[in-house]
Amino acid sequence: MHMTGNTILITGGASGIGLGLAQAFHEHGNTVLIAGRRQRALDEAVAAHPGLHPYVLDVTDPASIAALAARVTAEHPALNVLINNAGIMQAEDILTATDTAVAEHTVTTNLLGPIRLTHALLPHLLAQPRPVIVNVSSGLASVPLAATPTYSATKAAIHSYTESLRHQLRDTPAQVLELTPPAVGTDLMPGHRDSPHSMPLDAYIAEVMQIMDTQPEAPEICVQNVRFLRDAVATGTYDRVFQGINSR
Repeated sequence: MHMTGNTILITGGASGIGLGLAQAFHEHGNTVLIAGRRQRALDEAVAAHPGLHPYVLDVTDPASIAALAARVTAEHPALNVLINNAGIMQAEDILTATDTAVAEHTVTTNLLGPIRLTHALLPHLLAQPRPVIVNVSSGLASVPLAATPTYSATKAAIHSYTESLRHQLRDTPAQVLELTPPAVGTDLMPGHRDSPHSMPLDAYIAEVMQIMDTQPEAPEICVQNVRFLRDAVATGTYDRVFQGINSR
């Protein structure tokens, strides 16, 4: 991926990892569009980081996705990079849950959202000279956090979907990347921001940008802090790692 001269759309771009990436890519000389559900959060992000372009998007709503795709391609015809970052993470007690509302909302947001938006924008992206699709998964795609079973499952699905998408697009100019974060100090879940187990957001973004800059052909972007999860099966440490993250 070229680090400058792109027009980049980042979902979930008003906070957390999405906003961190937006700021970093803008500072590298890219045009950056941020999309999110709440206009107020978008306005606050733009006020704090002038130069970003805000768009309201509900990734759970197919009509909202279609409207966004039409608008951004009309207003920014050079759009060539999509970063599917929007997601939710909620704890679920399967034994006591009275329904599957949390699980269904998580699947719609974390899995169907990126699939639908990729589908909506793919024809436009493939017409660009340097198209890139980045799907944000998680270290929990490799070793699940039992307290968030559906979140972990959707991230495993995103990993699988990204592998298949990359293979199907192998004869096109598109580059398909997977961004695999560890726990990062954001508000994705209560307690994440100040947890001693979370990587500081600034440090995470800096390492991601360094990897993308120095390893432009790498299909998966894994900072050092996520390797113990991502490599657990390959290194034979899966059982120990699973017990470790699920005993906290």
